[in-house]
Amino acid sequence: MHALIVVAHHDPRSLTHSLAAQVAAGVASQGNTSEIADLAAEGFDPRFTLADHAVHRARATPPADVQAQQARIDRADALVLVYPVYWWSMPALLKGWIDRVFSNGWALEYDMQTGRTIKKLGRLRVHLLGVGGADEGTFERHGYTSAMRTQIDHGIFDYCGAKVLSSQLLLESEVRTPKVHLEAAWRTGQGIFAGADATEALSV
Repeated sequence: MHALIVVAHHDPRSLTHSLAAQVAAGVASQGNTSEIADLAAEGFDPRFTLADHAVHRARATPPADVQAQQARIDRADALVLVYPVYWWSMPALLKGWIDRVFSNGWALEYDMQTGRTIKKLGRLRVHLLGVGGADEGTFERHGYTSAMRTQIDHGIFDYCGAKVLSSQLLLESEVRTPKVHLEAAWRTGQGIFAGADATEALSV
């Protein structure tokens, strides 16, 4: 089995990158393979342009860089997103990756005659790891946790038919020992292909 691990952080020495590496190590420990897509290092352009809008309107095929990312996902049995929490959501780089890559005709399809949305990513299994500096009480007290679940887990992935098997917020990242979060990331990687029962236990 193969996992695509997408990391969105500009600093290769960041905790976010270390977490992605630990997920990969956990995947490998079970005899599976993975690929890390470092969006910043690869120079992925997150800007949604007129060309992307034409794809959304079903008037053009996706640009080459988008097709390459879609092919990566198509080769994977699981998709893992590892990212820092910026303003109670994902970074613009990762959001732009989703805006462009999860395009009409590939991730979903709009039936203009019936008004229905056809979900096309039913086979995809997703795992989310967000890294936040605030504590759990802050996230819960202000509703940030549920807001992120609504906009990301449900609003993005469920809308395309993909199933989020684990969704974690690794919090207090600037004051807690990194070992705690690194171990959690390794366990996530280890459990990705262990079945739904194992991954459900990882959800926060």
